[in-house]
Amino acid sequence: MTPVRRTDDGRPLIRVLLADDEPLIRVGVRTVLESAADITVVAEAGDGRAALEAASAYRVDVAVLDISMPRLDGLAAAESLLARRPAPAVVVLTAFGLEENVLRAVRGGAVGFVLKNCAPEELIGAVRAAHAGQAYLSPAVTRLVLDQVRPPAPPRRADAVHRLATLTARETAVLRLVAEGMSNAEIGRTLRATETTVKTYVSRILAKLACTNRVQAALLARDALHD
Repeated sequence: MTPVRRTDDGRPLIRVLLADDEPLIRVGVRTVLESAADITVVAEAGDGRAALEAASAYRVDVAVLDISMPRLDGLAAAESLLARRPAPAVVVLTAFGLEENVLRAVRGGAVGFVLKNCAPEELIGAVRAAHAGQAYLSPAVTRLVLDQVRPPAPPRRADAVHRLATLTARETAVLRLVAEGMSNAEIGRTLRATETTVKTYVSRILAKLACTNRVQAALLARDALHD
């Protein structure tokens, strides 16, 4: 059995699958990611189907997927990966920040959406956040997801209101702040709670709402609370 590679302080490395149809982009992204002491790229793929095959062959913690790829695009590959158990966290890396791509990605369960013109540390941060079970969206697309979501159709809003009714008052307060894009630390400061307590609340909220990640929960809250 191959030993698990670890950082100098003993933590397991975050194992990344990288999929992009441009070899030069893959080289650049790999270089950026592996400049971090806690990240290693264990597999690469040039299209969506090859990404699925690589995910079956390697233990992967986070999949970083381009959208525009041959045979199977990144969004379809993400949906297939997220249907697996256990499923890797998915970060979408793309030059296309179109609303329909963003919404399809996060509603499908992706926890990160990063544009290719982002700073290297932003990509590293997105992979770390995804591995920690948190959501990360580039600042350039956060407003697109949370502030430009179209008003929900009545049936969708009714479903969201019904699902949110299962939450306690404290959980609803936490969810409102999640929907504002706050981190666990920011929510803790706002509610005068520890970050660990907030993390527990968020986990409970996701379970009650049957959401894969906090972005899905934020969108559900926007559906329920949309004026």
